[in-house]
Amino acid sequence: MDTSGGFGWFCGALAGVAAGLVNALAGGGSLISYPALTALGLSPLMANLTNTVALTPGYLGAAWSQRRDLAGQGERILWLVPAACLGGLTGAWLLLRGDERLFAALVPWLILFGSALLALQTPLRGWLRAASDHRSGPSRQQRQRQRLGPLLVAIALAAVYGGYFGAGLSVILLAVLGLALDDNLTRLNGLKQLLSFATNACAALLLSASGRVDWAMALIIAVSSIVGGALGGALAHRLQGEVLRWLVVMLGALVGLGLLLR
Repeated sequence: MDTSGGFGWFCGALAGVAAGLVNALAGGGSLISYPALTALGLSPLMANLTNTVALTPGYLGAAWSQRRDLAGQGERILWLVPAACLGGLTGAWLLLRGDERLFAALVPWLILFGSALLALQTPLRGWLRAASDHRSGPSRQQRQRQRLGPLLVAIALAAVYGGYFGAGLSVILLAVLGLALDDNLTRLNGLKQLLSFATNACAALLLSASGRVDWAMALIIAVSSIVGGALGGALAHRLQGEVLRWLVVMLGALVGLGLLLR
């Protein structure tokens, strides 16, 4: 399908609205926008580059919406944001330097991996909340300093995956933060939003210079995903995010299995 035509742009806008809506209510919007871009005729690599660039503003909006939860986390941000940026740049560099046929072969597995992570999101959050409720004691700061090195490595590795493909990145980051930091889930989620934005922004910066981004489609999805995010925020108390999340999980599984069979 020709993405330069009006019908292609319309389909791209619908995909952007759907991705923004899903991200606002359940997460996993890339599992909708990426397959839509390939269905519109973009190669797997170009679709991934375009998708990363297009959805970056949405990550900024999510981080901004939870800016109050970042209060008092300045020292963490000072250490973790550079690690996320370095990982995002590395993942984007590996994507651009790698064999496009290899990336196309990996895509079904990456989509299935992202779907599995999204499926585990709710039980993972419950476990992290229960674990954080039981953490206390005078050695809290000492424990976190001891975990800083492994935490930096884990965040950087997660960001490498985010810069390379990205579906499910937020779930990985939240799990890593929950295991390493003694804090409540709301504050950790705010930190996760900032790290997700840092990862995608740095990756998008490098990918934008590659000359392989469909800029018209990236702009259409970026704008429409913001609309979808606003719509998701308005519907947050009316729609069941859990139902929507499982619909996205099943869609991602079907897309991944379909690509494997093809």
